[in-house]
Amino acid sequence: MSHFMLGVDIGTTSTKTVVFTLDGRVVAQHAVEYPVLCTEPGMSEQDPLQMFDAVLGSIAGAVAAAKAAPGDIELVSFSAAMHSLIALDGDDRLLSNSITWGDIRASVWAERIKNEFDGQAIYRRTGTPIHPMSPLCKLMWMRHEKAAVFNQAARFVGIKEYVLFRLFGEWLVDYSIASATGMFNLEQLEWDEGALALLHVGKHQLPKPVPTTHQLQGLDAAIAERLGLRADTPFVIGANDGVLSNLGVNAIHPGQVAVTIGTSGAMRTVVERPVTDASGRTFCYALTERHWVVGGPVNNGGNVFRWVRDELATAEAEQARKDGVDPYDALTRIAEHIAPGAEGLLFHPYLSGERAPLWNADLRGSFFGLALHHRKEHMIRAALEGVIFNLYSILPAVEDLIGPTRRMMATGGFARSALWRQMMADIFNREVVVPQSVESSCLGAAVLGLFALGKVKSLDVISDMVGSTNRHLPIPENVAIYDRLRPIFMAIPHKLADEYRALSAFQRRDVR
Repeated sequence: MSHFMLGVDIGTTSTKTVVFTLDGRVVAQHAVEYPVLCTEPGMSEQDPLQMFDAVLGSIAGAVAAAKAAPGDIELVSFSAAMHSLIALDGDDRLLSNSITWGDIRASVWAERIKNEFDGQAIYRRTGTPIHPMSPLCKLMWMRHEKAAVFNQAARFVGIKEYVLFRLFGEWLVDYSIASATGMFNLEQLEWDEGALALLHVGKHQLPKPVPTTHQLQGLDAAIAERLGLRADTPFVIGANDGVLSNLGVNAIHPGQVAVTIGTSGAMRTVVERPVTDASGRTFCYALTERHWVVGGPVNNGGNVFRWVRDELATAEAEQARKDGVDPYDALTRIAEHIAPGAEGLLFHPYLSGERAPLWNADLRGSFFGLALHHRKEHMIRAALEGVIFNLYSILPAVEDLIGPTRRMMATGGFARSALWRQMMADIFNREVVVPQSVESSCLGAAVLGLFALGKVKSLDVISDMVGSTNRHLPIPENVAIYDRLRPIFMAIPHKLADEYRALSAFQRRDVR
């Protein structure tokens, strides 16, 4: 009889389930997509009912694709996107959609928490920078601007907690998701009393925090049959997608950094105890009680490349489609013909505001240094470089906390591009390694599940499961160019802080 493990990742645009053998080999996978609802400025919501159905469909589809019998599945373990918020009434009925990390309607309240309510102290206790992404700020916004929903709500949860309640009837949240809410005390591993008092929210309105290794059993028989599982299949609550991505690429030891660029992006490294930054530049989230992930997320990653495709290079993208070529591959080839540094053109990729290390939702994108000799090809190259420059800006904050870094593990859709991989090696001046498994969060969830069930003694078993497909070393002449441009890139958002704020206010009031 075959033995498999399932890693389920509830993401921003889809839920993906991957079936692995117990030694980490991918057997099958299945993803189910769902839309993001954006009907007003700053809004980013999703339908929890659609997402729950997507989780069921994803698991069932992956099990069927693997041709696995119910008895073949050893465990199911979860990964999920962070910072979501759902309000429910006393009968556990939905009062709101799932408000995602990308929703910035709480921007004004985030600034007020920072400046009027000692936001730095809250950050130092909870590890979540004060930003409209966090449930802390979303709840402050909801209390004041959606009072009818807030006052009726008996419970506030995230999307993974909602899914697991529908499956098992318990309101639980893992330490990892909880530590990304801005309301969870990292030292006490409990809801932070000061943050809850600020919000006028009680502990009874929040799920019970449990370790990321917590097990759930007793799946409803009808749901188990729909999924192709035994009703007593062990489920492991798992963790958030960021920390599990680090585990999934084997970046869990000192000096190892994981960099991910999907729709958004992040840089993360693992430490042995909670660490926060005196300037509030980094997050600190739990993986296990002995593994804490420090780093920073950026709002602007692959979404910038999509914007370039759809707004700057529509003709080139359409021609690529007619030729049977992936438009992104075509645009990358165009960018390859431009020298590193795009002949002095910089692009600040703040199309969605920005999180780390600036934590400023008012930032806006711009080309800087545009001159008559620049063509569309330069703009494409500068946009790709801008995403990597922006990620680099997190590195000084991370190294201030943990010391020098050595190797970077690169994952996400961008890792399929040799140009972007080399660009990262050159801008960071470090070796960049692309792991063999591109489904890092799902693999991390599955391995955490093995550890939770006692089937392995240490998370270090991941090292035997993660090979490498590409390695890139810095090219010295490229490094020299980027070393000259990087300080200019990093100085601009600080120098223009007032102008960004004024322009953002104009857009909120006058652009609909």
